[in-house]
Amino acid sequence: MEQNFFAVDLGATSGRTILGSFTADGLRMEEINRFPNYLIEVGGHFYWDIYALYRHIIDGLKAVATRGTHITSIGIDTWGVDFVCVGKDGHLLRQPFSYRDPHTMGAPEAFFARVPRKEVYAKTGIQVMNFNSLFQLDTMRRHNDSALEAADKILFIPDALSYLLTGEMVMEYTIASTAQLLNAGTRHLEPSLLEALGLKEEQFGRFVDPGETVGTLTAEVQHITGLGAVPVIAVAGHDTGSAVAAVPALDKNFAYLSSGTWSLMGVETDAPVINERTEALNFTNEGGVAGTIRLLKNICGMWLLERCRLNWGETNYGDLIAEAQAAASFRSLINPDDPCFANPANMNEAIRSYCLATNQPVPERRGEVVRCIFESLALRYRQVLEDLRGLSPTPIETLHVIGGGSRNDLLNQFTSNAVGIPVVAGPSEATAIGNIMIQAMAAGEATDVAGMRRTVNRSIPLKKYEPKDVETWEAAYTQFKEVVAKKG
Repeated sequence: MEQNFFAVDLGATSGRTILGSFTADGLRMEEINRFPNYLIEVGGHFYWDIYALYRHIIDGLKAVATRGTHITSIGIDTWGVDFVCVGKDGHLLRQPFSYRDPHTMGAPEAFFARVPRKEVYAKTGIQVMNFNSLFQLDTMRRHNDSALEAADKILFIPDALSYLLTGEMVMEYTIASTAQLLNAGTRHLEPSLLEALGLKEEQFGRFVDPGETVGTLTAEVQHITGLGAVPVIAVAGHDTGSAVAAVPALDKNFAYLSSGTWSLMGVETDAPVINERTEALNFTNEGGVAGTIRLLKNICGMWLLERCRLNWGETNYGDLIAEAQAAASFRSLINPDDPCFANPANMNEAIRSYCLATNQPVPERRGEVVRCIFESLALRYRQVLEDLRGLSPTPIETLHVIGGGSRNDLLNQFTSNAVGIPVVAGPSEATAIGNIMIQAMAAGEATDVAGMRRTVNRSIPLKKYEPKDVETWEAAYTQFKEVVAKKG
């Protein structure tokens, strides 16, 4: 019987369910349903609607069951750091806060007043970002948050959705590693940080690695969907962990760029890289599959363009890219990671204000704004890759761009021009592919990550970009660094 794997892939703006299977030609995938993931703004806070996400997952499962397709297993991956509080009666206590909620502004400094920053980084190896679970939990503690006070269990988002499907509470390694709560050496919860939060290890789910079984669908879910006792597998619950598993590299001399709402650039290592240099550069050591570490840097990605599009009415990417190609090059540059772009009310105005503050021409037309974003992202990638070269245990000869951004020809060419090495783009559905392939490993259809990557390489069309206009981009990089220095 053909084995079919059901992947739930949830991002910060949308989600989808995908059915994947292996054939003689390689990997076959079919999208079952796609849906938005809306932020809920109420009472001065931003929340995720986890019940809506659950309903969309159920809809996908029902659609597969209706046509009589056998599902071998189910795997769920999502964005990192966010979590749900569960009461002693097993009910979710409130919709989960979004990492974009402003309540954690200044939270790292408040925590470091009690536990030194250097000590936190030395133990966790995780970059300091105000929305890390560590700082969300500490903020909730300081604010006497009623959900946290009543919480019997704390479940990260993919684990919470697995719980709704199976009734089993787990804590999957890769998603937990984003929290800044795990000791990078032991790969388990760090007791001193839990103590600082007033939490205990038993308030988290059973620890599982990618590939382990969470449980099977509850009788209730079986009845609702028409499915049997299908197992739910703990894939790499963090979407980047699943995506990196699917990088179609044939050797180890590569860096990856997972390009979506966020851009995540990094390399794979066998052990954490934690030293004064990585701390100063704010690099992170997140858990990967098969015992690997993802040494990476978070970079603001297509969030910039997604937020701009909110103010442009009906637009499609083809038109925007054509307008960007027609715009003047290097007219205006921004630092994509400047705090002013984190969650502004109007992204277009934030970009204009940045350009005014740095004495640059203000982009007015859409094409100028899009060109500014793409060129700035490519140059920021160059900056991070330079840092990464000094930290990587292997040489970096190729940059693999995966995720939705891998379909962006203009940005990919800009990136190759900026970094000065070949860029290999694809697969765009890397996260779902990694999710499916980890399920396949659990089912015995695949043997190891290297074999998985060879399968992806031969199954998915890839596109290669070579550097062009190197001298022009070298001058632009100098311009970019000057602009960033002006803004401070």
